[in-house]
Amino acid sequence: MHTDEAGWPIKTREIHNHHMDSTIWNRFAFRDDDIVIGTYAKSGTTWTQQIIAQLIFGGAEELEVAEMSPWLDLRVPSAEVKLPAVEAQTHRRFIKTHLPVDALVYSPKAKYIYIARDGRDVAWSLHNHFFHANDMLYELLNDTPGRVGPACPRPSADVRQYFLEWLEGDGYPLWPFWENIRSWWEIRALPNMLLLHYAELKADLPGQIRRIAAFLDIPIDEARFPAILRHCSFEWMKAHGTKSVPLGGALWDGGAGTFVHKGTNGRWRDVLTAQDNHRYEQIAHAKLGEECARWLAQGHAAPGLALARAA
Repeated sequence: MHTDEAGWPIKTREIHNHHMDSTIWNRFAFRDDDIVIGTYAKSGTTWTQQIIAQLIFGGAEELEVAEMSPWLDLRVPSAEVKLPAVEAQTHRRFIKTHLPVDALVYSPKAKYIYIARDGRDVAWSLHNHFFHANDMLYELLNDTPGRVGPACPRPSADVRQYFLEWLEGDGYPLWPFWENIRSWWEIRALPNMLLLHYAELKADLPGQIRRIAAFLDIPIDEARFPAILRHCSFEWMKAHGTKSVPLGGALWDGGAGTFVHKGTNGRWRDVLTAQDNHRYEQIAHAKLGEECARWLAQGHAAPGLALARAA
């Protein structure tokens, strides 16, 4: 990771593919209180966006989270459309990215939250996402002018085959998985950086919401906390998915309920062989190192570190 003299990460490359155009970050004008939500993909992004929206707006119900919190480096719509829309926002902005740290502009002014999930769960969710996507999604990704590289292919129905191709191809047909995780893990000690884990949100949603609020310096109105918690539950989000899913779910067969699918981990356990799991764990340790690989599998990285920084 390259850093400036003060130790802040610096951008060293651009990433272009059927989904991404990282150059938009070169033109983004940060505000002092911006929030950037980073993930690889299908790791709890929408959930984290929902939590932050609920904290900012005090448990309000009718929040158009997908519009409020755009995926900045997604290449559709274009930067000419997206940047003015984000600049016009008057609330505290919260933006998502699926880039590794060295492909975006990292601002000391902003707060960064990165959420991760076991790669096997990620692949299972990705398969559901792309297998049930309709023609409109593939036309937007593949036919919008400016695409660099090959088109995004439709997966077969075989989820194990999809996982093995994704694993051996390091994120194929999307973008590299391990460098994404590693790049954010490497900056976990920065004072404006918070690591989250999907499994920890599942295990203790109230505690994790309070942890996020403390990090973002957002006081919680205890009278509104039950509403915040209710609106961040998986059941509520699935029932109101048109508010948090891009284009209200129009890009997937089954609508928003397909995008916000099961929200469960471990669906791979009855499908992958012992050899498959060994191969995944072997690659994880080789690419991430023991400590990061263990965190990716179960969470609980550097207990108390982020809370101590936020206090």
